[in-house]
Amino acid sequence: MTPDLLPGEDCPTQRADGANWDGQTDGAGRADEGVHPLVIHSSQILAAALLVTAAVNHFPKITVADLAEIWRSLQIDVAYAFALTAVAVLLLGYYALRHPRPVYLVDFATWQLRDDKDDGSLSATSDFFRSTITDCGNFCDESVDFQMKLFERNQISERCYFPPGIRAYRKGERDFDFSMAAARKEFETVVFTTVDELLAKTGVKPRDIDILVVNCSLFNPTPSLAAIVINHYQMKDSVQSYSLGGMGCSAGLISIHLAKDLLQVYPRKRALVISTENITQNFYQGNEKSMLISNTLFRMGGAAVLLSGRHADRRVAKYQLLHTVRTHKGADPDAYRCVFQEEDKAGHVGVRLSKDVMECAGAAMKTNISVLAPLILPVSEQVRFLANYVARKWLRMKGVKGYVPDFTTAVQHFCIHTGGRAVLDALQANLSLSDYYLEPSRYSLWRWGNVSSASVWYELDWLEKSGRIRRGDKVWQIGFGSGFKCNSAVWRACRAMP
Repeated sequence: MTPDLLPGEDCPTQRADGANWDGQTDGAGRADEGVHPLVIHSSQILAAALLVTAAVNHFPKITVADLAEIWRSLQIDVAYAFALTAVAVLLLGYYALRHPRPVYLVDFATWQLRDDKDDGSLSATSDFFRSTITDCGNFCDESVDFQMKLFERNQISERCYFPPGIRAYRKGERDFDFSMAAARKEFETVVFTTVDELLAKTGVKPRDIDILVVNCSLFNPTPSLAAIVINHYQMKDSVQSYSLGGMGCSAGLISIHLAKDLLQVYPRKRALVISTENITQNFYQGNEKSMLISNTLFRMGGAAVLLSGRHADRRVAKYQLLHTVRTHKGADPDAYRCVFQEEDKAGHVGVRLSKDVMECAGAAMKTNISVLAPLILPVSEQVRFLANYVARKWLRMKGVKGYVPDFTTAVQHFCIHTGGRAVLDALQANLSLSDYYLEPSRYSLWRWGNVSSASVWYELDWLEKSGRIRRGDKVWQIGFGSGFKCNSAVWRACRAMP
């Protein structure tokens, strides 16, 4: 190595004794050139000879009997060795089962019309809604008044959207278009736009998708919705595809749960999850109040989510999936029928919402939380809850109110399904959350309406754009749906957003 140089000095090529820094003399070749190698290395050869002599004279004599004894001492009973191996395999298997392969959310996209493409042709304005339900002749005056009251009470923005089949109505010119073609057009309008955006953001090609899960509750044609996506994007023949129907507004998180399980079976694969709802063929045309509610609440929307089990995608992923919990109360007759699609007395098909829906939602959520809470709550909150439970149920102490765990100690953000203002109010009270934590849900309900299973993704999109997501933050998505079901997913942010 060369010596340190002073400022302005050039690197010297010779040492003070005339030799170069690489051990060569100035133009004279090697200093020991012409000398026999044995002479040059005589000191090393002498040292090696002395070491060999010492080893021969001083190392103890080892006989064949000594070697046999050493071998016998190293032998282990075969059964004992097999038992140790079996225990090791069981421990490794237990560890693998307790620690499933990580699942990452690479990115997601929600269907939103850009300002430059929003010409107002799909806008769900109050003027259009009032004139349509008044002029179409399908609703009596009482039903018109009822729907308008709900429309205004919901406080949903007029920037939300109705599908083309409903917006096609013109008094005396065109009727509603509730055809299969119109329903397919609604699906393709939402899904193709959303998936295109997601693929552009991630740089993933359609043929790189290994698993496809599509959920839509009320529109399930043949070929399936998954087949429509596969055909449009020319996905590979080996793609594992699933279409989920009739599972209500919580189907988006059911799809996430299904994709997570599939990524455990098919490691190092990518899964595309698409969540949407179809309004075209489900705009109720009768006069029963319990079936008119959906006309005033639901709007167009959808989301596409890219999940990955590839370790390489961890570097670019936004979130890691920590927990999914599913609850199904279908064994309870009231819960089973509280959201029910059927014909009314006049033969019009619609979705009936019973008065028990809030009670059923509360019961389903209570069961869901009882499973999720031990997975996410800190020990301090679990101890408080247990002490309160013992005081009330075992010791039967009077005046002791039920303790609601503080979930904000475990989760920083909440994405609660936008089932309506009453649903959000009830959940806020039950979870003892401040208005701050309900902002994503209330904004999404106002801006997009009830977009069914995709609602939790619009809320997460709002959280990202608001700059609230920090690395390590946990997000709890809660969905409710017919059946009656309550489903949860908890994510951990891999980086700050945006």
